[in-house]
Amino acid sequence: MTLKFHNTLTRKKEEFTPMDPKNVRMYVCGPTVYARAHLGNARSVVVYDVLYRLLRHVYGAEHVTYARNITDVDDNINKAAIERKITIKQLTAEVTKWFHDDMAALGVLPASDNKSNGMMIEPKATEHISQMIEMIERLINNGKAYAAQGHVLFSVKSMSNYGVLSGRVQEELEAGARVKVEGYKRDPGDFVLWKPADAQDDPSSIFDSPWGKGRPGWHIECSAMSTHYLGADFDIHGGGSDLMFPHHENEIAQSCGANPDSHFAKFWVHNGFLTVGGEKMSKSLGNFITVHDLLEKGVKGEVIRYALLKTKYREPLDWSDKLVEDAKKELDGLYRRLGEKSAAPGDNFLEELSDDLNTPKVMSLLHIAAGDELKAMGKILGILQQDPQSWFQGSGNDDGSIQSLIDARIAAKKGKNWAEADRIRNELKSKGILLEDKPDGSTDWRKE
Repeated sequence: MTLKFHNTLTRKKEEFTPMDPKNVRMYVCGPTVYARAHLGNARSVVVYDVLYRLLRHVYGAEHVTYARNITDVDDNINKAAIERKITIKQLTAEVTKWFHDDMAALGVLPASDNKSNGMMIEPKATEHISQMIEMIERLINNGKAYAAQGHVLFSVKSMSNYGVLSGRVQEELEAGARVKVEGYKRDPGDFVLWKPADAQDDPSSIFDSPWGKGRPGWHIECSAMSTHYLGADFDIHGGGSDLMFPHHENEIAQSCGANPDSHFAKFWVHNGFLTVGGEKMSKSLGNFITVHDLLEKGVKGEVIRYALLKTKYREPLDWSDKLVEDAKKELDGLYRRLGEKSAAPGDNFLEELSDDLNTPKVMSLLHIAAGDELKAMGKILGILQQDPQSWFQGSGNDDGSIQSLIDARIAAKKGKNWAEADRIRNELKSKGILLEDKPDGSTDWRKE
């Protein structure tokens, strides 16, 4: 089977050949844990979860390593902790749990160091400060970085190919030159690798270094963690298109500057933006939606996941109530035809998904599949793994009372009390419960 992905680095779709089929490696930028995950965050996580599942299917789970970091040291974290009047450790522990709970609701595979079941690593930035310091020291020794006033900065002009990923470096540097440039920078585009501690910083966000007490810059965190777990060269680096510049551009510069013989990631894969009602998601516009918001409103996590996959991953995705409604209706239809046993997914399904993760196309194929094949397809997409009865009935605390009413209706029908049977059906319907009478006299039910 041939995998093809659009490689941002080359601006074209290319055949994917791992450097080592027995050790396929992928890194994706994970959350900065200061607030609940919004739908844009969720889209990225779900997209790369599908890619991870596909790689596991093609190469074997034991041959794929997926690292997705947790950024738990950052200016936004410091600010949020101060605003909430709690410690950084309290904040990051709480928000990390929220993230795990929300992503589990979306069917995202959890971190695991069990190689036989696939290795999904979730490194935390605060646990890899020594690796960051070591990489910064190599950059200084290689003439790619310099220390100034307690800061360490990367020298953009030291890398002749800076801008290779985004292709927009000159525009950015010129824009930077028109605003006030910090006095410790040699050039406007130079970016921070290490910054000194501020007086108001929580002690848990301050670390010792050769340049004084402080904390790492955001970009160096991902370079150090990806290199530590996957090596100086690895197969795929993913993330949202908003990270392409400057974050991913700076990752390339740092990583190749510290390891001159390295090309860093071979493939760069970026998912598109998410809007709400055609506008950028913003708290000021009142259209800022978190995963938790939707779950609290009763939207099933699998419905959210399905809706996120209905649009090609590289294209913009506009979120709407209709998108959610359509996703629910389509999933209901698929669960009605779902079989109990799994089998190998169809060749057409795998061919389309292997062609740059064409989820809209493969989801259209789901609607002409049935039974075991449908369940096997759904497994790679992370959907359709529930028992159909559980999907339709849910797991609410009112299940017992619903069944009692159904039993009473069955008894009424046996006694030919049709008026009472109709009354119970209508009562249940008013509560969103639909009944389906079976030939053997039993009755199944599902929630609308």
